[in-house]
Amino acid sequence: MPTRTEPIDIAVDDQHIAGTLVAPSAVIPGVLLVHGWDGSQAQYLARAHEIAALGCICLTIDLRGHARHKAQRSAVTREDNLHDVLAAYDRLVRHPAVDPASIAIVGSSYGGYLAALASAQRPVRWLALRAPALYRDENWDTPKGLLSREDLAAYRQLAIPAQDNRALAACEAFQGDVLIAESADDRTVPHPVIKNYVNAFRHVRSATYRVLSGADHALSTDEMRQAYGMLLVNWMTEMVLGAKAASGRVRPVPKSPA
Repeated sequence: MPTRTEPIDIAVDDQHIAGTLVAPSAVIPGVLLVHGWDGSQAQYLARAHEIAALGCICLTIDLRGHARHKAQRSAVTREDNLHDVLAAYDRLVRHPAVDPASIAIVGSSYGGYLAALASAQRPVRWLALRAPALYRDENWDTPKGLLSREDLAAYRQLAIPAQDNRALAACEAFQGDVLIAESADDRTVPHPVIKNYVNAFRHVRSATYRVLSGADHALSTDEMRQAYGMLLVNWMTEMVLGAKAASGRVRPVPKSPA
């Protein structure tokens, strides 16, 4: 493996000694994992450990309105949570071992929606979306928890062109690799939503679409969670090994327009 060297100065007692730090020159992929509404980073910690074992640096987060910020639940907006994801992305790419050209965002439900939006504002190489939710562009600044459930349910039965929805437009502009996982028995994010996402990804390098048989939206059993975990880790393994095979560094994906 190629290495890089860095002369350093080491303070010892009241003097300094010279040293040379030798480290691998290769940088590695970074993976940001974003939970859904009513979730927390705890849901992704096990997956993060599995993906990190592939040679990645993973970051899980708690969106505002959740966990220790639960008191903000009635006030937090989609804009606030998108800022959370972008801030986490920026923190991840600042890690000295992370390759900024090899960033993945993994998101479930509301987190999948936010991941799609984030891909329009930051370079993203890989997107993994499980049951990505979809919302109207209108009422963007309305607190997320106050959006009409009845209106959302009706909206999620529609066939929506990419140009008519901000998240779908981001997917249409995305040029990396995408995984879309649908739960077969999902009543929160029904099939028409998934179909809208699949149809929007028209310019990707590769698209993998899988249906988790017998799974509900929340993946409420161990078997459901294990099936999704296996799908996600296998896909990430394929992506990471492919990137390493391409000389250990993938070419940057052009930044999509906001």
